[in-house]
Formats: sequence, C-alpha cells, structure tokens
Amino acid sequence: MNALRRSSKAAFAVGIALAIACLAMPSVCVAGEAQGTPPDFSQVGGKVHNVKAMVKPILKIGQLQFKDLNGNGTLDIYEDWRKPIPERVADLLSRMTMVEKAGLMQITSYGSLANATDYINNRKIRYLILRDNLSPDANANRNNQMQAIAEGTRLGIPVVFTANPRDHISDSLVYAQIDATGQWPGTLGLAASFDLKLIHDFAEIARQQWITQGIRKMYGYQVDVASEPRWNRNQTTFGEGPDLSAAITRELVLGFQGQNLGPESVAMTTKHFPGDGAVWNGLDPHNAIGQYAAYPTAGSLFQYQLAPFQAAVDAGTSAVMSYYCSQINERDAIQLPYDWWQSNTQQFEEVGAAYNKTILTTLLRDYMGFKGYVNTDSGVLSNTGWGVSNLTLPQKFAKAVKAGVSIFSDNNNPQGLIDAVNQQLLDETDLNPSVEHLLTEMFKLGLFENPYTDPDLALTVASDPASIARMNEANRQAIVLLRNDEKLLPLANGKKVYAEVFTRSAATSATQTTALKALLATDPMITVVDTVDQADVVLVWLRPSVYQPGLPYPSMNDIALDDNTVGTGTVAKVQSYETQKPTILVINAVNPWIINNVEPNAAAVIATFDVKAEALLDVVRGRFNPSGKLPMTMPADQDAVNNNAPDVPGYLEPFDYAYKNQVNDKYLFGFGLSYPKQ
Repeated sequence: MNALRRSSKAAFAVGIALAIACLAMPSVCVAGEAQGTPPDFSQVGGKVHNVKAMVKPILKIGQLQFKDLNGNGTLDIYEDWRKPIPERVADLLSRMTMVEKAGLMQITSYGSLANATDYINNRKIRYLILRDNLSPDANANRNNQMQAIAEGTRLGIPVVFTANPRDHISDSLVYAQIDATGQWPGTLGLAASFDLKLIHDFAEIARQQWITQGIRKMYGYQVDVASEPRWNRNQTTFGEGPDLSAAITRELVLGFQGQNLGPESVAMTTKHFPGDGAVWNGLDPHNAIGQYAAYPTAGSLFQYQLAPFQAAVDAGTSAVMSYYCSQINERDAIQLPYDWWQSNTQQFEEVGAAYNKTILTTLLRDYMGFKGYVNTDSGVLSNTGWGVSNLTLPQKFAKAVKAGVSIFSDNNNPQGLIDAVNQQLLDETDLNPSVEHLLTEMFKLGLFENPYTDPDLALTVASDPASIARMNEANRQAIVLLRNDEKLLPLANGKKVYAEVFTRSAATSATQTTALKALLATDPMITVVDTVDQADVVLVWLRPSVYQPGLPYPSMNDIALDDNTVGTGTVAKVQSYETQKPTILVINAVNPWIINNVEPNAAAVIATFDVKAEALLDVVRGRFNPSGKLPMTMPADQDAVNNNAPDVPGYLEPFDYAYKNQVNDKYLFGFGLSYPKQ
C-alpha cells in the first residue's frame, strides 16, 4: 500500500498541473437590466472578480464593482470582495436575525418552483437538494432563476444547489443513485481501475460540468469501507480496501474542490461518518431493524473504517455527513479511548451519530482535525432519529447542534430550531459557529459575487469530446477478468453467439437482452443467434440486486445468486447453458455475490461494476486488454458470509473467506487477470 500512497501523490501532482479552463460568464447586469457588454472583471491583489447582479444595484468605486446585496446604497464589509472572508462572514452574521440563521441551517429537496420560492423568501432556507434529471442548460436556467430570487431578499444571501453523485451508470438503484444521469462507471468501477490519475481526471471533468450547471455542493462521495458483504449500499462505495478508498477519496476531494475551496470548486460532503459499511447482517440503517453499527472486532473503527474520512479531512473536505447508526454497547468490542467513554461501563452513547458529541466533536473535530461542518443525513429529526425518539423536535435540534451538527438534511421547516432557542434549549449564539461555517463556504465558492451560469456553456462542457473519450476509457478500465483458463477470450472472429441478460425483473431482463443483442449485431465479425443450440458461445450477463426479505423487519440481506437476487429460474438456466456450450459468464459485481452456483462450469468469468455494454464488448472481443482488479473479495459460500466480521474487510478475515475457482485462483481484493501479450 506504500506504492499506492506514492501513486496517489503522483496523481495529485499531475492533476494540479493540469490547466483549469476559465468559465465564460454571461453579461454583467445592473439592477436587473442587461448591459449587453462583456463582464467587467475587477482585479485586486492578483484575484479576478466577476461581479454580476440581476436584482440588486451594482456599486462602483473607481474601476471596481461590488453588489449592493442589502440595497442600502453603501458598500458594507460583507459586500466588499477585497476584505478577508472571516471579516465578511462576521459582518454578515451580525446583520442576520435568529430566524435567518435557523433557516440557513436547513437543507431540503428542491421540489417545485413555488416551494423553493417559499423556502427562500419565507423560511430563509438557502441550501437546496436537486433530485431530478434535467438537461445541463435547464439546470443552469433554474439556478439563475432561483439565484435571482435569493438576490432579491433582505441580505441577498445566495442559494447553494446540492446533488448526490450524478455522473455514474446506475443499474439496480440504491439511495445515492436515484439522481444518476451520467455514463461513467459506478464508483466500484472507478475503484476497480486502481488508477488514481483516472479518478482525479474524472473529478476534474465532473467538477466543470457541475459548476456550469450551477450545482456547487455534492452529497458525496460515499467513502464507507465495504466491510459487510450483504450491505445493499456497497454498490456506491469504493470497495473494501481502507487504503485504496482513502487514496481515491483524496483524489476526489482535490479534483472537485482543488487545494483550497474557491470559485472553481464544488464543495464536497464526504459521507457517512464514521463509516456506514459496518452493519449487522447488511441491514439498512434507513430501517429500524438496521439502525445499529457493528463493531465486534476490537480496534476496527480506527484500523479500518476511518481511513477514507481521515483522507477527506486532510484534503480539506468542506463538509462531512454523519451516518444514521446508533450502537449497542453490549455487543461492540472496545473501539474508543477510555477517556472518551460515557461512563466506566458505557463506551458509546446509544444515539444516532447526528446526536453523538463523542463522534462528531471528540473524534471528528478534535482528534481527526476536521475544520468544516457536519451535515446530517435525511430524516434524523423524524423517522431515522435513532435513540432520540423520546425527545421533542426542539430538543432534537438542540442536542444535535450541541453534538456538532451545522445543517439538517431534508428538513424544510426551521421552526423546531427557532423553538429550541425560544425555549432556551439553545442560545442564539449557539447557532453562530454553524452559520459561520455555512457562510464561509458560500463566500469561498464566490456565490456572493456571481452565482449565475451560462446555459449554453453548460451544454458545451457536458458534450466535450475529450471528456467523453476519457469516460469511455474509464468504463473499459472498470472491467475485471476473473477466469480464462479455457482461453475462450478474447472471442475469435466468426463465432456464433447467443446472448442473454438476467435481472430480478423478467421485463427488464427482456429489454436489456434485446439491447445487448442489438449491440452485438453491430460487430460484422460475429453472428448473433436466437437459441443456444445454434451458438458456438453463450454470453450471459447477470445483473443481480440485493434482496431484502420482509422489509421493514428482515433478519439479513440475501446476496446469493438465486431466484431472489437475479430472477426466478435464472441459476438453473445458466447452469444448463454452461453444460451445453462454452459460456462467458459476466456478473455485475456491485456486491460481493455468492457465486458458487454459477461460476464453476463457466468457460470464462468477467466482473463488471455498472459499466457501458460497449465497454464489455471491447473487452470480450479483445479491443481492450482487461486491466481491472477486484475492489471487494468474493466470498466462498454462504457460511463464509455468515461468519464474516462486519467491521473487517473480506481480504483481512482470519479464516479462508475468499472464493477459490477450479484453477485455485482466489477472488480476493486486488485480483484480476489480463490477456497474454501477443
């Protein structure tokens, strides 16, 4: 792993050396009236400032321009971009009412124009989450519309649009993927590349696209160590390797934010602290049955779970999102220093992390050196407020603020926080540190000077040919060759191929099978046939999804390839194909599936991680020599899964955990084959 760390530093040096293209901006507007001239760039101290207003007046001092954000005709400190940001923050904070501070500490889903206008004007909310899939220019236009509304308010505090990662292919959807629109491989696919330069390039490309669309804060990335194989959110992690995940996290933060947060940055919210992957039986902390983290192995929190978050902190992540989980002290091994314990017998306070001062302040801020702010996950004030159901809403707000929270996710009503102050559960000054963090982020992002974007530029940046080429390369690098002992691959010219895709849904399987056959038919050197009997080779692509029986009260998640995860009758059908014809078995390995029912009789085995079908065909046909490595260990069988420690990566389990194929290769973290060089 020392080589990995050296590679990370080298990739960062290359990334910083890359030129960052300046973003063209629309014309400067004064008091809402377009001037029709190029923007006036005011330059002081080597910094270039592009000042744009749509509603409020522009103040001119000599050749310099400033926005009169409060419309009083005077240049106030917070309006003066020449002033240090701490001075601007202090000045604006002194002008804000308690209600305005409470509103700033909420972040909610956008919803509709009418709702968002109400949030901005009446509830004083400025952080909005986008959960839809508009085109780049539509996103930019919406940003401009909402920024103009915010500019017209009393103090002119801008909006910060936020989104989950949205640049990746999403197959079986999990929470972090519902917004996905892009064609980059899934996060596990990026990890499978083991290419830190590629990951930094991805972040740089996506950053430019986000900025031109007006999206300036990310709920991501999800850097939890995937130590429990049954967890359904392994799909949106970077795998089970703490060091690899840490190196990737560093590149993502630096690629999206830069060395310092600034006008060319997307602010990152690294999640879910201190590591959501350690859960009992893979159960989901969104549900009451899965609300507890699992630390049965002494020292695992510091040894395995925290590494990516420390990398994010060291790289300067703007924010951290806390996980939902609470703890059960009786079943956790020792994780915390004794002087952090709640009492001689209680290690953890048994409340969700959003309410846990030891986790958010003692561990994250004091021990790990975090300088940003904490963003809760959605719903902790209501349906996912584990361990605090006995508290009133104002009491929940007060406890979370005192624990170290600065902003509450998917809450569109600040009244509970206002009530906490009015009921003297908090003093108004208790809100100030949080508001200072949030305003600092806004000032650093340059939103007070110019929050507006150019819709035409958003379209141009999104369709950049060089970016698309890099994206396609990433898809190919995200594919792992696991077996080829019969030398079936790369697939020779002249072969007759039968192809089929299997998912848990028969309708989806049929649609994807049709699409795969159509893609194969574009290759003039092979023939697509309609039945297995007609074929020389069978290509099967399994696209399973985690099965959660009996929600909301399952006992565990199912990751065996069976009727529940990959469709009724699929396993029997694949086994039949394998006995009839040489079969290329492709598995979309977004979880470390139990594969012993389908793997042994395949002629070749490939793992994909939410990739484009074109990339798979490039590997199968030998147009690209596979180079990917497994980001997670594939378990030997159900017993291995049942006996795994949920807080320990699979490749570090003390027993023979990994699947071993018929040529004695173990499918361990970091394993992957390539074709022999010709």
